[in-house]
Amino acid sequence: MTTIGYAFGFIGAGLMVASYMMKSMMPLRVVALAANVFLVAYAMMGGSWPTMVLYAVMIPINVKKVREIRKLVKAIESAKADTPVAEWLLPHMHRREAKAGQPLWNKGDVATEMIYVQAGTLRLVERDERIGAGALVGEIGLFAPDNRRTMSIVCDTDCTLYSLSAEGMAALYYQNPKLGYHVMRLVVERLMRDAEQARVAAAAALAPPEPQSGAVA
Repeated sequence: MTTIGYAFGFIGAGLMVASYMMKSMMPLRVVALAANVFLVAYAMMGGSWPTMVLYAVMIPINVKKVREIRKLVKAIESAKADTPVAEWLLPHMHRREAKAGQPLWNKGDVATEMIYVQAGTLRLVERDERIGAGALVGEIGLFAPDNRRTMSIVCDTDCTLYSLSAEGMAALYYQNPKLGYHVMRLVVERLMRDAEQARVAAAAALAPPEPQSGAVA
């Protein structure tokens, strides 16, 4: 083993240790990728073929992860308040079918997922309000202090849904905190819209009835 080989080994080991100490996923993957390259060079110079194969296999895995994270970062950075969720979150969700009349959750249930409606219609039971394709529901429960559902939801028609679990949301947030910021913005917008609807409904209930117009004899 030459001095350069040992240097590659120590650099690779140092980078590998540093990757385990990082909190953000993107720097972690980049540093781990650099560590793999140095350790492969070290293993080749020392003739340690099992070690070389191990770290050589890790190189394409880390390259793939770096590309995925960069794609997610770019999608989130370009997303606006009115950007369809399908353009940036759907690739990380799981597809499933639901039949008409099937309940998704009841008021007071523990929130474990949020749902994107790709096709079909959902119904908010307490409001008797319909939610159509393109809507994101259930995100408020994931961020509520008690993680409880505020309303019951059933499928008004046969639906194609995509779900993201609370654990999946946490994993995506770990990869890039900007995702959490964007979802929180969606939550705030939903709460503001609900508050405005409640204000309008309350004002309408308190408004005096309009006088009836009638013919004058």
